[in-house]
Amino acid sequence: MKLVANWREVLRYAWSIRLLILAGALSGAEVALPLLQEILPIHRGVFAGLSALTVCGAFVARIVAQTSVSGEKQ
Repeated sequence: MKLVANWREVLRYAWSIRLLILAGALSGAEVALPLLQEILPIHRGVFAGLSALTVCGAFVARIVAQTSVSGEKQ
């Protein structure tokens, strides 16, 4: 396995990375939801569904060319 030449830029600007971080946060919220059930009246599965949609968005963002980050400098 070899990193792309501009991996720092990819981590900083790629939408797929941003969406995967959001999906991780939503997954963490799903785990914490039972602890906050009395405070927040949110139905079970909401954060899991949002996380799944976010991962799907990250998949699409990963294969779509982004002008700020192309994956590797030419």
